[in-house]
Amino acid sequence: MRHLELHRNDHIGWLRAAVLGANDGLISTSSLVLGVAAAQTLREPVLLAATAGLVAGALSMAAGEYVSVSSQADTEHADLAREKDELASNPEGEMAELTAIYVERGLSAQLASQVAQELTGKDAFGTHSRDELGMSEGTRARPLQAAMASAAAFIAGATPPLLLVLFVPMSSVSMAVSGVTILLLVILGGLAAQLGGAPLLPGALRVAFWGAVAMACTALVGKVFGTVA
Repeated sequence: MRHLELHRNDHIGWLRAAVLGANDGLISTSSLVLGVAAAQTLREPVLLAATAGLVAGALSMAAGEYVSVSSQADTEHADLAREKDELASNPEGEMAELTAIYVERGLSAQLASQVAQELTGKDAFGTHSRDELGMSEGTRARPLQAAMASAAAFIAGATPPLLLVLFVPMSSVSMAVSGVTILLLVILGGLAAQLGGAPLLPGALRVAFWGAVAMACTALVGKVFGTVA
C-alpha cells in the first residue's frame, strides 16, 4: 500500500495568496473606515468609503495576481516549448543532461543512466519537465485561479468592517472596528503561522502590530484633516 504524506509545501501557494488577500482586505478597509469616521460623524460617507475600498481592493488584487501569475505562466510555457524542441532535436544530449542531474542527487553513474533511460522511455517530456525544469502539474501557474482566490480572500477580509459600519452605532464604530480587526488579525496571523509550520505567537503578533499601525496612521490623517470640530 502506498504511504501518503501531507507536506506544508502542498498548500504554500494558495496560503500565500489567501493570507495576503485577507490581510489586505481587513487592514485596508478597516483603515478606511477609521480614517473617514475620524473626519466626520455621518454613516453614509463611511459606508461609501468601505464599499468602494472593498470593490477597488478586490479588483486590484485580482488584476495584480493575474498579471503576476500570467508572467510566470508565460515563462513556464516558453521553457516547456524549448524543452520539447530539445528533446526532439537532441535526445542524446537531453539523456546525458538528465543522467547528470541524477548523479548530482547522489546516484551512481550507472544507476543514474538506468533511471534516466527508464523514466525517459515512460514519459520523456514529463520527466524532463519535472526533474530538469522543476515543474509539475501541481505547481504550474494558474492565473485565473490565482486572481479569483485573491479577490475572494480580499472580500472575506473586507466584509467584517463593512458589516460593523452597517449595524453598529456611529458613536461606537471606530472602537468596534479597531477591536474586531485586531482580534481577526491575531487569529489570521496565528492560523497562517500554524499552517506554514512557523511559531504561532510571533506570527499572530506581527500581523496584528502592523495592522494596528496602519489603522492608527489612517485615523490620525482623518482626525487632522477632517471636518469634525
